[in-house]
Amino acid sequence: MNFELTSEQQAMRDAVRVTVERELQPILSGHDEQDILPKEQYLKLLGVLARHRLTAPRLPVAAGGAGLTMLDYGIVFEQLPPQIGMNLLSHEGCVARIYMECSASQKARLLPDLIAARKIGCTGSTEPDTGSDPRGVKTRLVREGGALRLYGRKMWITNASVCDVMIVTCLDARTDKRNGDVIKVLVEREKSPFESREIKTIGLQQGYLGEAVFDGCVVPEDNLIESKQGGTTILKQTWNVNRPLVGLQAVYLAQEAFDIALEYSKLRKAFGKVIAGHQLIQKNLSDMATAIQASRLLCYSALAQVDRGAPAEGASAMAKRFAQNSCEKVVWEAMNILGALGLSSEARLERMYRDARMLSIPDGTNELLALIHARELTGVAAFRDARPSQSAATDH
Repeated sequence: MNFELTSEQQAMRDAVRVTVERELQPILSGHDEQDILPKEQYLKLLGVLARHRLTAPRLPVAAGGAGLTMLDYGIVFEQLPPQIGMNLLSHEGCVARIYMECSASQKARLLPDLIAARKIGCTGSTEPDTGSDPRGVKTRLVREGGALRLYGRKMWITNASVCDVMIVTCLDARTDKRNGDVIKVLVEREKSPFESREIKTIGLQQGYLGEAVFDGCVVPEDNLIESKQGGTTILKQTWNVNRPLVGLQAVYLAQEAFDIALEYSKLRKAFGKVIAGHQLIQKNLSDMATAIQASRLLCYSALAQVDRGAPAEGASAMAKRFAQNSCEKVVWEAMNILGALGLSSEARLERMYRDARMLSIPDGTNELLALIHARELTGVAAFRDARPSQSAATDH
């Protein structure tokens, strides 16, 4: 077991860090941090990431992807600001799901533009009253007048307002006999227009989180996903990767907050010396650094389990939950170390705290993740049946 990054991993990490500093951060800084980015600017961001093949990190090189291990992807993903990373996760997750379960013709038609960042993708599973169980969806695919039509609402969907392609989880109501099966369809906005709107949130306000309404939206026959693995299998497989990735977004925020607090503690003086020399400050800084490193290693470990093909539901749930909870504590403690300055918008910590809160919901709430982890520990399910479906209260 080697905890040191390889030279290749260090090179990938450093290349993305430089890209963020030189190309991505200036775009974010050039726009109001309390408002969503214009779509053309988001496409520009995705275009930069596409150069690093991060719009298709889970696809093999032969299919136009990066061919990364999930651990390598996590190391790189950790370097992205969450305003970018969470929307990338929705986009590339859509790319991965299309690759894993769509037909050859569907992949040939959709993947090139998505991988090249000419179009934006997302997944729509969550609904106003259905989050942690995709089998509870009410959106229906029906046949009316010889055409397939989609009726329903999807809510808390990352990229919903700007997407060109959405994978929609719905009930198969084409005939009475098939009513109730969970299936998926590809909704291309150009061919199948639908209404969407942004939802105002407390954090990650430059990103996209919205609602989509399908009111008789016509879906072409060849956009039905004929998955051999069932309506939710691929969805659940991708969550095992998504959860530690969200955890690494929490690590990004926690590390940023820690760095600010550490630097301040070496400058601010109280009672005749810098506060970094006071015992309680040192103890708090030690606790913060420990929580960050533990979070990082838990997320890396969960991704490594995915790479080995080992069961990863429990590890992924544990990693995301621990990292997000730790992030909130670290940012809160950083605010305490800065004192009154920590309450100012100038210090940026209040924004980090709001952003950290946003990470508690996507790809499973902390409460649900605890039950998933405990089910693996005890062998007893606390909800639904012995093998329940897990979903996100926000879709990526």
